[in-house]
This record gives sequence, structure tokens and C-alpha cells, in this order.
Amino acid sequence: MAYQTMSSSNRGRDSAVSSEVEDTGDEFDSQHGMVPATKPAEVTGQSFTPRSLAVGLLIGSFIVFSNTYFGLQTGWMSLMTMPSSLIGFAIFKSLRNHLSFPFTPVENVLIQTVAGAVGTMPLGCGFVGVIPALEYLLRDGPDGPSGDGGTGEGGPLRVSFWKLVIWSLGVCLFGAIFAVPLRKEVIIREKLRFPSGTATALMIRVLHGGTAGDEKLADRRKIGDADGDEREVERQRLLTGESSDEVEARTIAVSGKHDQGRRRDWKANLRLLIGAFVVSAVYTLFSYFVPQVRDLPILGLTLAQDWLWTLNPSPAYVGQGIIMGPATSMHMLAGAVLGWGILSPLAKRKGWAPGPVSDWENGSKGWIVWVSLAIMMADAIINLGWLVVRTAGPWAIGSLRSLLNRALRGRSSCIEYSALGAHPTTAEDTEEDAPPKELISARTVMVLLPLTLALNVICMHIAFGSLITPELSTIATLLAVVLSVMGVRALGETDLNPVSGISKLTQLLFSLVTPPSLHTRRSAIVTNLLAGAVSEAGALQAGDMMQDLKTGHLLGASPKAQFYGQIIGSLCGAVLSTMVYRLYTHVYDVPGEQFQVPTAYVWIFTARLVTGQGLPRMAWTVSMIFGGIFVITTILRIIFNAGPKRTQGIVPYIPGGVAVAVGMFNVPSFTLARAIGGLIAWWWSRRRPAVQGQEDATSSVIIVLASGLILGEGVLSIVNLILASCGVPHL
Repeated sequence: MAYQTMSSSNRGRDSAVSSEVEDTGDEFDSQHGMVPATKPAEVTGQSFTPRSLAVGLLIGSFIVFSNTYFGLQTGWMSLMTMPSSLIGFAIFKSLRNHLSFPFTPVENVLIQTVAGAVGTMPLGCGFVGVIPALEYLLRDGPDGPSGDGGTGEGGPLRVSFWKLVIWSLGVCLFGAIFAVPLRKEVIIREKLRFPSGTATALMIRVLHGGTAGDEKLADRRKIGDADGDEREVERQRLLTGESSDEVEARTIAVSGKHDQGRRRDWKANLRLLIGAFVVSAVYTLFSYFVPQVRDLPILGLTLAQDWLWTLNPSPAYVGQGIIMGPATSMHMLAGAVLGWGILSPLAKRKGWAPGPVSDWENGSKGWIVWVSLAIMMADAIINLGWLVVRTAGPWAIGSLRSLLNRALRGRSSCIEYSALGAHPTTAEDTEEDAPPKELISARTVMVLLPLTLALNVICMHIAFGSLITPELSTIATLLAVVLSVMGVRALGETDLNPVSGISKLTQLLFSLVTPPSLHTRRSAIVTNLLAGAVSEAGALQAGDMMQDLKTGHLLGASPKAQFYGQIIGSLCGAVLSTMVYRLYTHVYDVPGEQFQVPTAYVWIFTARLVTGQGLPRMAWTVSMIFGGIFVITTILRIIFNAGPKRTQGIVPYIPGGVAVAVGMFNVPSFTLARAIGGLIAWWWSRRRPAVQGQEDATSSVIIVLASGLILGEGVLSIVNLILASCGVPHL
């Protein structure tokens, strides 16, 4: 869910980033994404350098603090790949006079790969959902049979720091390694778009001197390219009647203007990032001393005190709304109105949720979570089911046709059908890949994948002992590998990695293979939570790795360098995210007023539901009604999205299930701030000139602004953490 956490992040990129890559002129293919400006085989510069690795780890460390902070508050996080590239570029530009060799685009690819690998670990290791659910939300009471109708779950499970480190190291690797064999299929053969990866490649190309229009033409304008220069000079001389010297002087002037414009672009973006960072940082520090600013009663004291309708004017949450885009943020607002404006008062007044509104157990805050969970599961099951049908159907038909061709003709079919794809591919569809020495060998994958899968099972046993058996750990790990394919394909086609849906589907499936009657309630719930966490981690890592490999492919980076950068980043991020999580839970009350861990409640409620616990009064009926409604809306979104362009324009007006569900289980203060960000994104899209061929840097301005706002609060939360640990009083 944090992908709701992440899926929210990627949905935002779908509206904000996809528009970037579609407005870049002839270098973007509407079906497959940006066309590589150079052949992938032309790997220029060193792809793996210690300096880029170090910068990537540094940037990723700040992202870990940011994602842990926002994840514990609302269950939302971001990869921050574009700002990572921009920050890395700025660092090396400022040090250019001290570098032994120039900083290249392929090094920048390594920076964003490593930073993303480190930064996703709070979600990948479960520190914004599953681990808080285990440590704080298991109910006290006797650990009786789960089928006895009791509510005792043995109380919270306290896991030591070192056991959490072991768990994190076990779960952080296998998804990234499993993504490697999928690369050739989805990137080289099928050329799936991966919009965020494509947009990041576009930004890196612009920063380092390319244009979306024609990087090769820019290269020919450089006097150092002798053959290209001579031909271009001769052509210009014949066309204009100028002398060779005059043509050369004019070409140098044009090249100089291009370089000056590029410098202005990245400096402007950097200034914008720093300015947004400072604004958000100042607010964050101010909010520590005046915490009342986080809950402004803009709709009146009655709605604020009785029904929790307040506004948190956090620039970071406004930035999140910008990245999510207007459609997603408005769907979240609709969810807030439905949950907190209609269902919460209804449940309270009907006596279905008699406790205080803010009470997760007996109040309407906890009651509406069941409805949001039904909506989320309806959306996830329909979307994942459609993905399976769309993928497996053509594959089965293609495989049958291929077998018939071989049988009838006695030779291999001329058409190669994708093992994972939705359509046949021919030799002409396959792009040139990187040189063999830059690829990850099949032997490496065959050795590392079984080892990391076994490592995950062993680490789960060490960390959680008899609460989950090795057999069930193995089933959970293998299921995670299978479901990761869904995540990769969905991410490549839609920029949405449905890890929240995948994890909930895993919890549902695991309830079928682990009958509650065979286990204590504590064991059943812990097993269910851990199985879902493993699937979420696998899908997240595989998607993150594939998105980065798409960026590297477009820029001619070494897949091998990215692979080892991802592995190093994941290992470092696993340990660091454990430390950061422990810092936050040691200093702050979790769950508490500031860190409500709503995602953890969704996890534990799902586990209780699928392991046989009854729902609160009327929650089942209302949940089924809204689940059915969102089955219909999800089907309509799929139908219209698959139709002609005129019907695709209807999709943003049909509520998305996950977005509505997030608006329901988050308190309105966060959703209102995101809605403001969505409106800003809408205003920006309206004012941008609808002219292709605009400078690429201008199309990423709004993303840079939003990223600065998010990073400002995320990084300054470290200062607030220090102040709180030192007991500095609020005003």
C-alpha cells in the first residue's frame, strides 16, 4: 500500500510524467516510449564508478528518512529518481574542476539506480506497514485457536533490532535478481514504455547536453566530430553560399548558445529544487515548535473536533498531490468525502461504531477502514485478473499456433511469441542490446536467484521462529516471484506498480493454504502478514529494477553496472531503513497523533478478515455494497482505457478504487493538502503550451518543484527527530 504508498506515487507519475515523455517530439514512440538517442551497444564512459556509487548512497540515505517519515504518517512514498539525477548532476558539476574524468550520463544512471534502491527499502522491508502492525497492533489476550471466535492474538510482537536487520537483508534481494531475466523480454523485445524510467532518461539526456529532438544532430554540431562536421559544413556552404570559415563560426555560435541554454535549464531546475526544499524545511521546523499548525480547522471547529475535518498545510503533501496529478488527488478527495463526510457520521449515529470517531477499534475511523479495504480489494482483484487474462490469453494462443506451425511445416515458426507478452514479436521488433560483456550472465542469475530465495526463507525463520514454518515461508517466497511478473508488466504499461493489490491478493491466497483451524490466531495472523510483505517486497524490487534498466537502456548504460548498483543499494538500504525505523519508533509514539500508521491498520484488518474474524456491525453489508460498486467502476476504467482515444478521456472522471480507498483510511488533513497539489498540477497542465518540441527541462519543472517540497520536509524531519529525542519543548 505504500505503493499506494508506491502506487500512488506512480499513479501521479502516470499523469504528470507520462505527459512529459509524450510531448518531446519525434524521439518518442507513443507505443513503446522514447527512442534511444544512441545505440544501446554504444556504452560511453564508465558505467560503474565508486564516486557515483557513493553519491547514490548519500542521496538514497536522505530518501530513506523522507520515505520512513511519510510512510509512517500516511503510507505514501516516492522513488525520487528524477530529483536524484538532478542532485547528482549538480554535485558533480560543482566539482568539475576537481574530477579526474568527466561525469557522464551513464554514471548518472547509476546514481539514480542506487538512490532508488536505497530509498525504497522502508516499504520493501515492511517498515511502514507490516512491521508496525506486528509490533503495535496485535491485540492482547490469550493465544487461543483462531477458529474459536475470540479476539486474543497474544499481544504485540516485539522484534529485536538485529532480527529486523536479518529480516530486511533476507527480503531485499530476490525481487531485483528475478527482474534480470525479464529485461530482454519486456524492454528489448516488447519495448514496454515504463513512463517514469523513460522520463528520467529524457531528463538525464537534457542535463548532459542532449535534446529530445535529435541528440545525434547536436553531436554533429560539435567541431570535434571531424567526419560529421566536414559533411555538415560542406552542406551548409552549398546552401548559403558562405565560406567554410563563416559556416564553421556560425556553427560554433549555435553550439555555444545550445550549451548556454542547457546550463540555464539545469541551473534553473536546481534553484527551483533548492527553493522548494527551503520553503518546506522552514515549515517543518516551524511545525515542530507549533504543532497546532498541522491541524487547521478551516471548515469550522465543530467539524474539526467532532469529525476530524482539518487541514495540514504541509508543502510536502501539496508536493505529493502535484506528483499524483489532478485525477488521483480528486479521487482521494472523493474518498475522504465518502468516508469521513458520509459513512463516518452514519456509522456513529446508527450505533455501528459507538466509540470516539478517532478510535481505530470501536470508532468510525476503524469502521470505515473495512469499507476502504473492500474497495481496494475489488480494484486489485479486477485489475490483476485483467492483467492475467490479457497476458496469458495471447501467450497461450501464440504458443499453440507456434506448435501447430512446427508440426505442419516441420520447422520453427518465423514468429517468436513472447513468454510474458501480450502480442507476438518478430526479429524486426527487437532492438540492439548492450554488448555481452555488459549484460548479466545467465549463470549469475542461476546462482544468485536460488541463493537469495533460500536466504529469504532462512532469514524469516531466524527473525520470526516458529510463528511461520519454513514450508510456508517457501510458498510465500515462490508466490512472490510469480506475482512480481504482474507488477513488472503493469508498471511497464501503466507506470503503476500494484504492490498494494498484490500484497492483499497474497494475503487472501495464503488464507486458503493455511486453514485457520490448524494454527493459533497469533500464528495465522503473523503468517498472513509476512506472506503479504514478501510479495510486496518482490514486486516492488522487480519493478524498481526494471524501471531503472529502462532508463539505462535508453542512455546506453551497462545493465551489469546497474544490477550491482541495485544490489549494493538494497543491502545498504535494508540496514539503514531498520535503523531509521527504530529511531522514529523510539522517539515518537507509534501509533500516535503524528504517526498514525494507517497502512499498518489496513494490513492487520486484512489479516483478521481472511483468517476468520468477524467484522463490526453492518461493516460487512456496507463493504459488500461498495465493493460491488467499485468492481463496476474498475471494469469501466479498463474498458474505456482500452478503447479509442476519445473514450480514454473519460477514465479520469471514473473514480479509481485504490485512490478512493487511500482517501478513506487517511484522515482528511492529509487528503485536503494533496487535493491542493492536484489543483496546482491541473493549473500547470492548462498553462503549458501545447507545442511539441519544447525544451525538455521545462516539462519537468513541476516535478522538480514537487520533489523539492517533499525532500524538504523529509530531510528536516531528521532535525525534528533530534529535537524530540532531546526533549526540546513545543511552544
